[in-house]
Amino acid sequence: MIIPRQTRFLLSRKSQLGPARTLSSVGSATIEDEASSNYEHLFQPLDLGPHIGILPNRVLMGSMHSGLEGHSLPRWMLPVANFAFKSNYKEHDMSQMAEYFAARARGGVGLMVTGGIAPNREGWTGPFSSQLTNEYEMEHHKVVTEAVHAIQVPIIGGDSVRSRIVMQILHTGRYAYHPWAVSASNTKSPISPFPAKALDKAGIQRTIRDYVNTAVLAKRAGYDGVEIMGSEGYLLSQFLAPRTNKRTDEYGGRLENRARMPLEIIRQTRRAVGEDFIIIFRLSLLDLVEQGLSFEESVELAQRVQDVGCTIINTGIGWHEARVPTIATSVPRGAFAFPTKRLKEAGVVDIPLVSTNRINDPRTANELLEQGASDMISMARPFLADPELLLKAREGRADEINTCIGCNQACLDHVFVGKIASCLVNPVACHEEEFDFSVLPEAQRLNISVVGAGPAGCAFAISAARKGHKVTLYDRDDKIGGQFNMAKRIPGKEEFYETLRYFYAMLKKYNVNLKLGTEVSREDMERDASTDKWIISTGVDPRDPRIPGQDHPNVLSYIDVLKRQKPVGEKVAVIGAGGIGFDISEYLLHYERDKRASDVSHLDFWKEWGIDNSLTERGGLTQPRHAAPKRKITLLQRKKGKLGAGLGKTTGWIHRATLNQSGAVHMINGVSYEKIDEHGHLHVKNSKGEISVLDVDTIVICAGQVEKRELVSEKLSDRLFLIGGAYAAGELDAKRAIDMGTRLAVKIHEADVVPGKHVFSAPVGIEEKMYGLLRKIS
Repeated sequence: MIIPRQTRFLLSRKSQLGPARTLSSVGSATIEDEASSNYEHLFQPLDLGPHIGILPNRVLMGSMHSGLEGHSLPRWMLPVANFAFKSNYKEHDMSQMAEYFAARARGGVGLMVTGGIAPNREGWTGPFSSQLTNEYEMEHHKVVTEAVHAIQVPIIGGDSVRSRIVMQILHTGRYAYHPWAVSASNTKSPISPFPAKALDKAGIQRTIRDYVNTAVLAKRAGYDGVEIMGSEGYLLSQFLAPRTNKRTDEYGGRLENRARMPLEIIRQTRRAVGEDFIIIFRLSLLDLVEQGLSFEESVELAQRVQDVGCTIINTGIGWHEARVPTIATSVPRGAFAFPTKRLKEAGVVDIPLVSTNRINDPRTANELLEQGASDMISMARPFLADPELLLKAREGRADEINTCIGCNQACLDHVFVGKIASCLVNPVACHEEEFDFSVLPEAQRLNISVVGAGPAGCAFAISAARKGHKVTLYDRDDKIGGQFNMAKRIPGKEEFYETLRYFYAMLKKYNVNLKLGTEVSREDMERDASTDKWIISTGVDPRDPRIPGQDHPNVLSYIDVLKRQKPVGEKVAVIGAGGIGFDISEYLLHYERDKRASDVSHLDFWKEWGIDNSLTERGGLTQPRHAAPKRKITLLQRKKGKLGAGLGKTTGWIHRATLNQSGAVHMINGVSYEKIDEHGHLHVKNSKGEISVLDVDTIVICAGQVEKRELVSEKLSDRLFLIGGAYAAGELDAKRAIDMGTRLAVKIHEADVVPGKHVFSAPVGIEEKMYGLLRKIS
């Protein structure tokens, strides 16, 4: 019988390792029992062979650019830049990056990949961004590898191995946000203002040598391997795909030529680093752009990649310029695991394959492994949200996992403006050194009352209780969550349920005295002598747009629709095109029933966005098939310009596309609202002074918010702190609210933290300031 190559790999590994062992013979349930019974496949060790050894589990922490990777400013330029930008950036200090990865290693990650590090100047992501090209730069990376290697990760059965870290070599090609961009051909990407110049043959050979040099330096710095980025539309993708490779020489045309450069990089790297060094290749299985790789070419490339010395093949999904969401919260969990499963079923490679994209919880990861979708699972942003995700899963504490909601607001949105990444639900991510959660001495602990159990209030209460303070959390509602209880009902935001589940679990864990259904008045607060500090996190009220006739029964607020579930007609005008206006419009177009993340259909998502799940079309694209909209909507805003311009940098286009593709939403800007007549119709005036009447059944007002501050008391002015929406309404911003609550909680005991001087934020780095300067001059 002929056994496919991949099957031989699995059989050989299982025969060496045997089944997952437990310690049940010692009596009571153990950590190993929990891991084996709940997530048996996830915590199965993986043997990478005699030269490299065993990984403790099947999870790869995928690469994310965090902004902690350092910079490439020459030493002489750093004082000049600090003076010019009024900053105090340290010289190539990577201690913060070391702590960031060490925290994930302590949380049970056995193999992790750094953010992208360039092999040369042309490969920078932005001006003077991170690179590894010489001995001086190499020395600074040692603090990272030493921090990770100092941590042992347990294996089921009682053994342990040291955590491993791999450095990603990333050449951005035409995605570079600087004027030295290069690519396979003379092209310009839609996401950078700088056109790219085609590499000549000498430039290609020089770039190959630069990759190899960086890999050698990475090994000397203590890294356990490198990941060569060959997907997502970066330089090697630009050589591989006909979309960007228009060459007619030996590096263009048929796949053998287009693949010549990446294969030579792997071949020469393996020769230079030896067999005891992991080489991961990030291989695109679904480009999601016109003239991308075909799946057949990806399969052939996988074989070639293995043959020239690759250890692991990691999956790449979608280019950054693709008009299909790949990692946003609207993507169902595990929706892009199918190409990796197809490659695995082909049986053409016998090295481990990694599934990726929107796998954010241990149950989904375990199920994909059980179904044979891959040999490993990549989870990247889930470890921003919770560095202890695996530890909690292994110990049977899944309810305590702070789940990534796929919002992109504090990770990708930050990266694309040069800002250090963080996480909406976990502001500590990438800022570990800025937070101290150690328990305070008894004498410093306070009795704190928090009014309002929305995101800001919950974040403060949990963090303050961790510090040892006695915390009471009040809310007049019968549940926590505030605006999240409305947001979770929006199609594509089902993950918000997980944040609420996490808040409940942590409030209980840290013994917060939770008093729901309890109204607190200003008089109650003034009479209460036992409370040392009052935290007001009462949120916002809808802004009154003062439109004549707005008291008509056809007029509703967004709260009426989402919370009170009042009936809405078939023809709707939505006043206000900020985040809430877009959310309301999506809700009214497609809402059927409340769903959890596990209820969202892969098939419906593939149809809606034109994803070819049969993998027969080049680039993985097919004709979208949109669900029939439930209503006709007119979305209006007062200011001129594109509607939704203030939405998230990396997700705003998704919301605009969802409404536009429905064919049922008419967007109008630059209007003034004249009146609502006796029939409930909306009269608007355009920028030319022309008045039109919108014949609608329902008008939904989403015209912004104002701070809810009725509890502010002069008598308590020295011990009353406003946070979240109550501090500043603006657009609803859970990122700001949770960050504000968490940062205040770890400092509230300090004498100089007083009302008016209680708002703290992350420092602004040089990279962010340089990006801002480039945007002004480009």
